[in-house]
Amino acid sequence: MSLSLDKLFRLPRRHKRFVLTWMDMGLVSGSLLLAILLRTGSNEALTYFDTWLLIAMITPATLMLFTALGLYRHVLRFLGYKTLKTLMICVCGSALLIALANVIIGQPLPHSVSIIYALLSLSLVGGVRLLLRSLYRLTVMRQTTRVIIYGAGSAGSQLVTSLNNGHEYTPVGFVDDWRGMHGTRVEGLKVYPPGELPRLIQTMQVERILFAIPSAPLSRKRHILQTLEPLTVPVQTVPGMADIVAGHSRIEELRDITIDDLLGRDPIPPNQSLLDANIRGKVVMVTGAGGSIGSELCRQILVQGPAQLLLLDICEYSLYRIERELQNLALKTSPPAVIRALLGSVQQRSRLDDIMRTFHVQTIYHAAAYKHVPIVENNMVEGIRNNVFGTLEMARAAIDCGVDTFVLISTDKAVRPTNVMGTTKRLAELICQSLAAHQSMTRFCMVRFGNVLGSSGSVVPLFRKQIKAGGPITVTHPDITRYFMTIPEAAQLVIQAGAMGRGGDVFVLDMGEPIKIDELARKIVRLSGMEIIDQDNPDGDIEIVYSGLRPGEKLFEELLIGDGTVPTSHPRIMSANEAFWDWPTLNAYLQRLYATLSNHEYDRIRELLREAPTAYQPDGPIVDPIHQSKSAEPATTKVTSAEEDAFDVLKVSAVSLVKGGPHF
Repeated sequence: MSLSLDKLFRLPRRHKRFVLTWMDMGLVSGSLLLAILLRTGSNEALTYFDTWLLIAMITPATLMLFTALGLYRHVLRFLGYKTLKTLMICVCGSALLIALANVIIGQPLPHSVSIIYALLSLSLVGGVRLLLRSLYRLTVMRQTTRVIIYGAGSAGSQLVTSLNNGHEYTPVGFVDDWRGMHGTRVEGLKVYPPGELPRLIQTMQVERILFAIPSAPLSRKRHILQTLEPLTVPVQTVPGMADIVAGHSRIEELRDITIDDLLGRDPIPPNQSLLDANIRGKVVMVTGAGGSIGSELCRQILVQGPAQLLLLDICEYSLYRIERELQNLALKTSPPAVIRALLGSVQQRSRLDDIMRTFHVQTIYHAAAYKHVPIVENNMVEGIRNNVFGTLEMARAAIDCGVDTFVLISTDKAVRPTNVMGTTKRLAELICQSLAAHQSMTRFCMVRFGNVLGSSGSVVPLFRKQIKAGGPITVTHPDITRYFMTIPEAAQLVIQAGAMGRGGDVFVLDMGEPIKIDELARKIVRLSGMEIIDQDNPDGDIEIVYSGLRPGEKLFEELLIGDGTVPTSHPRIMSANEAFWDWPTLNAYLQRLYATLSNHEYDRIRELLREAPTAYQPDGPIVDPIHQSKSAEPATTKVTSAEEDAFDVLKVSAVSLVKGGPHF
């Protein structure tokens, strides 16, 4: 039976129309005969020639009417209101034809026959179509994933309609928190309370839960997802309402639960005057524009209406990608902002001067940095050169070129760092603090925050990839804890904090509660419909392996060096009082640091990093492979006098490069 139905549903479209036409011919004729029998109450009318003449006239005329009104153009599996409306018009038209033919022939039948015929024909012709659609869905249902939809609102209703027209999912019911909906039906599916989910998953053989409350606050989403975790059924969600309204996504475009859904906070409405202060109508430059934070800064800056937006990045592909995206966004702004993609390194002072003077830059958001702790730990010379002296060159150029505002994007890893990357970011803060106190041409401020969700260094994409591969998931330590914030929220707060600064301010963003990475990994596994392999559950799906802390990595990150913070006008932005060196002292220190970098004196570099007011406390030996290789080499031969002279020239050149310093 199922094989014959499969063959029927796979027939070419013209063959299906042929079958429906012959089926309708029998149904129309049968409806008219049955109407005559019901009205007359006897078989006598069937002995009259005029009765059969009427049937012979009406049946082909009705089929031609069905064809003319487009009934056969409707696809049965998409049967809905419009199809039933067309069918009603066709049947009513056929009933009128019966009444007219009855008069022409000489009224052999009562007038009420046409009314009875209309009801019978509508029931039979429409009922057969509904039956075929149900048989089709039953046939397809055996090959699809059975799902329950969490949320019986408008989004859930639209999702059911979309899924019923597809071939991947079969909705079997709704779940909703609102008691008033319990027991009712939406799109023909019963609405159940959340407490019945475990039973429904068993009895209805549910394979997936689709979360369809896109407009719910993040706090409510997070609470609901926590209740779904123990069910070990994959959970997917519809796109956010903003994406649906903007046309970026459709309701049926399901996606996996993201880290934003698990940890995101409800946003606080931004202060528009703070957003506008350093951007609207101004020339704004973003360094590291192709990175995670830099690209989101560019998106939000563009919305605020800058006169020009300059994108600086050393990576050609990242620059190309963000420029293409922003050019498309710029078409929707009024007036369209001028966007310029500029290749260059923050260490190239002449390039920076040319850009700032040519375009008369007024505001700089300095996000360019090497930020991956293990990478910088293994490449400490280049990490310091880029993060510290790149910031120094940017700051000097900003002052010399008359830039109004310089905002440094910093990190919580700059607080009592145990790694080179965090130390370099604290030194970058010291440069901005010191220059802010030493001159009044450019206003410097720093914004410090923790990890951002979905950045290039985020653990979540790695966890997803490891789960897809069947595990194991690698976590460095069971107690490792981090602060998290969404990229859009971080970028928006950075812009507002930058407008608050008076000069030399260190702003700290409220990151919420710290999150254990181990717990985060377990959440992602459970919401993927799997179980953790452990002592209590050796037959689980995914194992968590602890790989150990990497060089320079801390168990817990901090946001403050000092004892406290001062609140600002924004509830999620605080101002910190951090100690720093005056410019002459810092400048002399930087000269010595640059000389040791040029000479690749790794042990001396570490000593200088500990000398600065960064609270740097390395927890292990230097792991840079070049240093380790040199340390393992046997003693070198005696250096010739010519080599010593060349070395001295190099050293003097390196020191003199730094002594150029800002001209105040």
